[in-house]
Amino acid sequence: MKTVDTYNFSGKKALIRVDFNVPLNEKFEITDDTRLKAVIPTVNKILKDGGSAILMSHLGRPKDGPSEKYSLKHLIKYLENTFKTTVHFAPDCIGDEAKKLAASLKPGEILLLENLRFYKEEEKGDKDFAQKLAQYGDVYVNDAFGTAHRAHASTAVIAQFFTDKVCGYVMQAELDNAEKVLGNAQKPYTAIMGGAKISDKILIIERLLDKVDNLIIGGGMSYTFTKALGGNIGTSIVELDKVDLAKELIQKAKDKGVNLILPEDTVIADKFDNNANIEVSDSKSIKDDWMGLDIGPKTAAKFSEIVANSKTVLWNGPMGVFEMTSFEKGTVAVAKAVVKATQNGAFSLIGGGDSASAINNLGFGNEVSYVSTGGGALLEYMEGKTLPGVAALQ
Repeated sequence: MKTVDTYNFSGKKALIRVDFNVPLNEKFEITDDTRLKAVIPTVNKILKDGGSAILMSHLGRPKDGPSEKYSLKHLIKYLENTFKTTVHFAPDCIGDEAKKLAASLKPGEILLLENLRFYKEEEKGDKDFAQKLAQYGDVYVNDAFGTAHRAHASTAVIAQFFTDKVCGYVMQAELDNAEKVLGNAQKPYTAIMGGAKISDKILIIERLLDKVDNLIIGGGMSYTFTKALGGNIGTSIVELDKVDLAKELIQKAKDKGVNLILPEDTVIADKFDNNANIEVSDSKSIKDDWMGLDIGPKTAAKFSEIVANSKTVLWNGPMGVFEMTSFEKGTVAVAKAVVKATQNGAFSLIGGGDSASAINNLGFGNEVSYVSTGGGALLEYMEGKTLPGVAALQ
């Protein structure tokens, strides 16, 4: 696979698939610019070489074509401030105006195309749509690892229309860092799995059981495991159809000599509300009408100790409903432990999605080894699946 480092963009128009799927507030202001910052080195390399950059991305999940809420025009000012150059905007990603803007683009300039998902053809992987986009550039660059697991027009189909296709710095870093926890990870190796559902993580948990020394389970998915062990979990989130699977995973961990650690105590509430009544309960005996919304202090201390003494740490998914301040303590404790392990020389990979938001919101983004921008894509890659967006560059 060719990388941007091995390619000279002088005089070339680079059509770059970026991941600008960033959260905007009601005033259309960017609330987390992690994904925007990630792509800066790739664009800078192209402009520095004397090329121009045509950026294409999706934003959100627009259902009925164009809408103000999902327009990429809200990012123009940010891009102009970042790259200190003219950023032209095509109000439609295909059509005459976009074609004209692309044709007249000068070296050192940027063209931002409107949201690709305003067209249903993008997600359908439509070949004609991909070909229309392909006309704008001399070279195709994919730097959108977060969408590499989707066989969409701009990620997987478009590459066939280019002789020159290269992988951007984000894509390269994501693959390299994923390999560090998949290949020869230093021991002790600890994986922390959180989030709401065990069903989202089955394949990766099974694969990790062949690699890790410790598997920590927190977040909503832990209640399915506790239920499997005969515990009373009150009204906590549970996947009843996955209880038998949880039993199997517990047994597999035993058979493989993996230390599988579940929460001993839980922060429980009488309703799903930041201002609910709160108590700490034994995880196996939660009161009938109460729900677990975070790991308890004993568990946080135990998880933190294991993490801090690890040489490789993979973290995917929060320990509780961290968006509410009453239930963020467990996630904060684990984040601090990951930072501590990193300071002690461990390699730490934060696996996208909510864990990335948590680590960045706490200001620890630069204190861990790598924060992935691709939640679903990283999980699928680690499950051993072929990512269409990566395969298209090979």
